[in-house]
Amino acid sequence: MAFEGLSEKLQNAFKKLTGKGKLTEQNIKDAMREVRMALLEADVNYLVVKDFVKKVTERCVGTEILANLNAGQQVIKIVNEELTQLMGGANAKLTWSPSVPTIYMLCGLQGAGKTTMAAKLAGYLTKQGKKPMLAACDIYRPAAIKQLQVVGEQVGVPVFEKGTQNPVITAKEAIEYARYYGRDVLIIDTAGRLHVDEALMEELQQVKAAVRPQEILLVVDAMTGQDAVNVAKSFDEKLSIDGVIITKLDSDTRGGAALSVRAVTGKPIKFSGIGEKLGDIEPFHPERMASRILGMGDILTLIEKATASADMEAMEKLQAKKDPTSFDLNDFLDQMRQIKKMGPLQNVLGMLPGIGAKLKNVEVDDNALKKPEAIICSMTLKERKNPGILNASRRKRIAAGAGVTVQDVNALIRQFEQMQKMVKQMMGNKRGAMRMMKNMNLQ
Repeated sequence: MAFEGLSEKLQNAFKKLTGKGKLTEQNIKDAMREVRMALLEADVNYLVVKDFVKKVTERCVGTEILANLNAGQQVIKIVNEELTQLMGGANAKLTWSPSVPTIYMLCGLQGAGKTTMAAKLAGYLTKQGKKPMLAACDIYRPAAIKQLQVVGEQVGVPVFEKGTQNPVITAKEAIEYARYYGRDVLIIDTAGRLHVDEALMEELQQVKAAVRPQEILLVVDAMTGQDAVNVAKSFDEKLSIDGVIITKLDSDTRGGAALSVRAVTGKPIKFSGIGEKLGDIEPFHPERMASRILGMGDILTLIEKATASADMEAMEKLQAKKDPTSFDLNDFLDQMRQIKKMGPLQNVLGMLPGIGAKLKNVEVDDNALKKPEAIICSMTLKERKNPGILNASRRKRIAAGAGVTVQDVNALIRQFEQMQKMVKQMMGNKRGAMRMMKNMNLQ
């Protein structure tokens, strides 16, 4: 999970300040020593760490403790604000060209996940109501064009390719093709190398000059740590990039790249890859990421994920139920399937305040929902609608059909009964939840 190690160390450092009535220079110095070590171990750039600790220390020294905050909470508040600023302050949105199509040129080294990210970005923009197209301009890596076609098909986005033709010519032709077929966004997947070299940069500069992209987005691998920052700096010097997309952020427990890249390059992180599936992309919100790092959770992103994956028809059907006891196992199954759509369970749980640190060294099985789903699918429609008829013989038959034990079936029924009670409690304010889900502005 992203920032797992850093999050734990920072929270341990702040615990030592809990209960203190005021912030003294000595306890601030002690806390900042641990903060410095935590950031360095997370592979954050040394100069970035030095500047960050200096700013936090200056703000902490002599600070009056606010009402109903202890010393530890006051430092966390300051660190949270400075972390947010370190990563850019606010979400940097994509900019749009006044003429169609808006062109985004993706660049980066081989292995960073550039081709997959091109499809992820296209899928994300499709959900925003855009009509993107992908252009295959990586003519060197074996099967690069085929890979882009495969992932493009999976997100329902067309791919323009001309084989091993000069990528500059292909990019130009892709623009005309996009205009002719009414595609308002063109995402160009360019060639990468195993390292930064002159041949790569010269080709990218030629593509840039030929298509004049609205934005050049650099894709970097979070797991390369400090190398990701060095790569970003090199690409920016040659191409003047407009933003960064960090991939594999969910796999990097350190997170140094995300904390360093903005400070070193001055370029914003616009998106992050948070999983292997093509839907696992999210806008990068510095303030939310800072909250996750400090164990404060990320409820806003969790709500957005729930809203994006929600089956509104199923929700309206559930909200329309006047009798809480009419919440049946079909409804229960719908709710479980919606949770599965939100992504890896560990990531979802990590967005809940105070939960992230407790998940350390705890394996959260993404297949945990498969067993209850199999049990419910082994029931007849009558049994799902009326769980009260599930006697011993029926439960034994269901267990055999699902390949589980009777105890597993009994456990599921208990979980269902608990959920039914929760639904009964929520029925008192059923209109508010629907209004919030429908009216949320996720742009």
